[in-house]
Amino acid sequence: MTDASDGTAATDAAGTVGADTPGSDDTAPAAPPAAPARRRLPLLVAVAVVVVVVDLATKIAIVAALADGQRIPLLLDGTISLVLVRNPGAAFSFATGMTWLLTLVAVAVVVGIARYARRMRSRGWAVALGLVLGGALGNLIDRFFRGPGPLQGHVVDFVSVGWWPVFNAADSAICLGGALLVGLALWGIEIDGSRSGRAAVGAGET
Repeated sequence: MTDASDGTAATDAAGTVGADTPGSDDTAPAAPPAAPARRRLPLLVAVAVVVVVVDLATKIAIVAALADGQRIPLLLDGTISLVLVRNPGAAFSFATGMTWLLTLVAVAVVVGIARYARRMRSRGWAVALGLVLGGALGNLIDRFFRGPGPLQGHVVDFVSVGWWPVFNAADSAICLGGALLVGLALWGIEIDGSRSGRAAVGAGET
């Protein structure tokens, strides 16, 4: 003959086991929400500020030390040298004679980067856009504040390497940032930090 208390105990034990089961919806802890991707705007601003400071400092030093056209050989029997050139064109002396248009283009670049920066989550994009922004601002300062006047100011270039057109720190930053942007695009890294479909598939097959 079965004792009724044994049945009650078995029922209570079964209920207790069911309540403690990890798969139970009543007791399973809710999954924590995914952390939002970190904004990279401070990094972009920091890179841009460094580029502008370096560009302005080097231009001020060169203008104070050299006369227009004066050359100081540095390395490789003068293949690499310093020479003060007032450039009315774009980077590397391109588009000479279109100073006002180049100024407007630089302003458009700065505005465009500022708009994209709001949705930027990629560290690589932040560095690349910071380089481009800093370079654009560095040369834009010359366009506004150097002679012959606002929107027509000539950019100070001073680094001469062989047959390559004379350039400055801002030009170098723009080229480096542009090359990095191309690399990010080829690698499939989006501005929000995600990977494009093709790149993600390739990474999964590796």
